[in-house]
Amino acid sequence: MPPSSPTSPSSPSVGRRTVLGAAAAAVPALAGAAAPAGAATGRRGSPRALPGGGDLGPNVLVFDPSTPGIQAELDEVFAKQESAQFGTGRYALLFKPGTYHGLNAQIGFYTSIAGLGLSPDDTTINGDVTVDAGWFNGNATQNFWRSAENLALVPVNGTNRWAVAQAAPFRRMHVRGGLDLAPSGYGWASGGYIADSRVDGQVGPYSQQQWYTRDSVVGSWLNGVWNMVFSGVQGAPAQGFPNPMYTTLDTTPVSREKPFLYLSGSEFRVFLPEKRTNARGVTWGNGTPRGTSLPLSRFYVAKPGVSAATLNQALAQGLHLLLTPGVYHVDRPIRVDRPNTVVLGLGYATLVPDNGTTVLKVADVDGVRLAGFLVDAGPVNSRTLLEIGPAGATKNHSANPTTVQDVFVRIGGAGAGKATTSMVINNRHTIVDHTWVWRADHGTGVGWETNRADYGVVVNGDDVLCTGLFVEHFNKYDVQWNGQRGRTVFFQNEKAYDAPNQAAVQNGSVKGYAAYKVGDHVTAHEGWGLGSYCYYNVDPGIVQHHGFSAPDRPGVRFHDLLVVSLGGNGQYEHVINETGAPTSGTSTTPSTVVSYP
Repeated sequence: MPPSSPTSPSSPSVGRRTVLGAAAAAVPALAGAAAPAGAATGRRGSPRALPGGGDLGPNVLVFDPSTPGIQAELDEVFAKQESAQFGTGRYALLFKPGTYHGLNAQIGFYTSIAGLGLSPDDTTINGDVTVDAGWFNGNATQNFWRSAENLALVPVNGTNRWAVAQAAPFRRMHVRGGLDLAPSGYGWASGGYIADSRVDGQVGPYSQQQWYTRDSVVGSWLNGVWNMVFSGVQGAPAQGFPNPMYTTLDTTPVSREKPFLYLSGSEFRVFLPEKRTNARGVTWGNGTPRGTSLPLSRFYVAKPGVSAATLNQALAQGLHLLLTPGVYHVDRPIRVDRPNTVVLGLGYATLVPDNGTTVLKVADVDGVRLAGFLVDAGPVNSRTLLEIGPAGATKNHSANPTTVQDVFVRIGGAGAGKATTSMVINNRHTIVDHTWVWRADHGTGVGWETNRADYGVVVNGDDVLCTGLFVEHFNKYDVQWNGQRGRTVFFQNEKAYDAPNQAAVQNGSVKGYAAYKVGDHVTAHEGWGLGSYCYYNVDPGIVQHHGFSAPDRPGVRFHDLLVVSLGGNGQYEHVINETGAPTSGTSTTPSTVVSYP
C-alpha cells in the first residue's frame, strides 16, 4: 500500500493482497566462565548456574482428553487472535496423546497447535483444525504466522480447511480425509507449505497461487495455479510446468525435520529427527521416528522479559533454549557457539533487537537447530538480524548441518523497523527449510524509507540448500547468492510495491534489482520452481528488467521459472537475464522459462 496510507495494528489494510485475487535437570556452569553483563551472579561474582526445565508459562495451554471445556478455551484464544495481525499475543495449544472428540480448533495469528506424541497418530482429533478468512472478508492472503504440527485429524465433513498464506507451516500432520487450502467461498489465497505429512484424501489448492509440499504422502492433488512445487511427495502430480504449473522432484536432496516437543510418560522432551538424503515420504509412518531426544532439563525455558545476557549465560552453561510464547527484546546478539545447540520457539516467540543489534549469531560449528520463532526488526537499523555463521566460515558441515526451520523475519508492519540485511548465511551446508523473510507492505511503520531493508537473504556459504524460500518486498535484492553449489527448491517472491519511481529501483544500467541474484563468480548453482511477481502500485509504470539474474555458465541451472505482473502494475522485460518473454497488459498471465540455460 502507498507509504502515505499506513493502517493501525488492529485494522485490516487494503493493499495488493486485497486485489490480488481479482487476478486469480540443570547443566553445571562452565568452569571459569565469566558472567555476561546483566547476568545473575553469586557472592564471589561468578555466575549462578541457571536451572534447566520448568514451567512453560501461561500462554502454553496443555490439554488431555479428560480436560473440561477444551472448546471454550480454544474459542477464547481464537477470539483474541483471529484478527490480531500485528498484536503481541502469542499462544501454543498442546494436546497430550489420546483421542479428542467434537473439536473445531480455529487457529488465528501467532497461534500454534501441536500434538505431544512421537507420532501424529498418537494424538487424534475427531474434528477440525481450521484456518479461514472471515476476519478479512474471505481473503486469505494475510493469514500469516500460525502453525499445525504432529496431529491426526478426522475432519467432521471429510475435509479439513487450512486456508493460509506465508509463515503458516503444516508439519507432521495426518489428515484422515481431504485438505482444502482455500477459504470458504474460494476467495483469494497466496501460498503455503506442507512437510512430513500424510493426507489420505485429496488436497484441493483451488485459489492458492503457489504452494510447496515436501517429503509427504497425498491421496491426490486437485489443481495448480501459478507455481506448485513438490519434492519427495508420494502421490504428487507429474511434472508438467508450465501447463499445468507443477514442478515435481522425486526426492528432496537433503532434509532433517524440525525438532518438536513431546511427552515421554509425564516428562517433556524434545525430539531431534535425523538427517535424510534423497528423502521421500514421511518420517513417522513405520513406528518410532529415527533420531535422538533431549529432556526438558537440558533446556533453559525462557520467558518474555529475560535478558539476552541471561540467554547467553544459559547457552554458555551448555543448555539449549526453549523460547515460550511472547515478545523478547535483546540488546546484544544471542550467541550460539556450541555444536548441536537447539533454539526452539513455541507459539511464535518473537525476538526484537534494541539499539540496532543483531538478534542471533551462530558460530562455525556443526548441527545447530534453529526453529519456530519470529525475528522482528527494531526502529534502529540493524546491519543484520540473523547470522548463520561468521564471515569467511569454511568448515565442512555436510554430515551434520545447521538447520533453520520456520524461522521468520519481519521488517515493519508491527511498527517501524529497519535492517540492511535480514538473514546472512555464511556456514557451509546450511539447510533453510521454510522461511518467510518479509519487508512489510502493510501495517504500521511502512514506507520506502520508513522500513528500509535492502537485502532479504544473502548466502555466502557454499553448499547451502533452501527448501521453501519465501522472500518479499526488499528495496534491492531479495535474495543474493554468492556461495558455490547452492540449491533452492521453491522460491516465492514479490518485489517491493512501494517503489516511488523507476530511479528508486535503478541498479546501475539495469532496470530494477532481480528478486534472485546469483553472484557473477558462481560456477555451480541450481533452482527448481521459482516465481517472482511485481505490483508497483505507487508507480505502475516501473519496469523490472528481469526477475532472475545469474551468470551464463553450464553449472548454473534453473528449472521452471516464472514472472507475473499483477494487474499491470509494473512489468518485466524478461524472466531470467535476457531470456523469457515480457509480461504485458493487465492479464496477470505468467511469463515462463522451463529450463535455463
